[in-house]
Amino acid sequence: MNILDSSGWLAYFAGEPNAKHFVIPLDDPASLVVPTVTLYEVFKVILRESNENDALQAVMAMQKGTVVDLTASLALAAAKLSLEHDLPMTDSIILATAQEFDAVIWTQDSDFENINNVKFFPKK
Repeated sequence: MNILDSSGWLAYFAGEPNAKHFVIPLDDPASLVVPTVTLYEVFKVILRESNENDALQAVMAMQKGTVVDLTASLALAAAKLSLEHDLPMTDSIILATAQEFDAVIWTQDSDFENINNVKFFPKK
């Protein structure tokens, strides 16, 4: 299983240099886990920088994977991971979801750089 964090989705949709790395997990939507918090972040950024139609198209594409809601148990696991790894809320939710689904996180977010089961690609 794979999770593309918000920075990866945004790089992919914008055609940034790191986008090529994120095509790999996107080529297998059956193995793609999409935490709802990534839908929120991607929609918000694209809405701010473009328009609502582009933002809706992006989240429609994201929903080809398995969308995972934030449950009480994921929220508690995320809180623990946030303290353990000094992560912001969103990143800790993504990490908790990854651990729940035994998924690899694909990202260019440096908050994940030294965490196991993460494929980190520094921003170019």
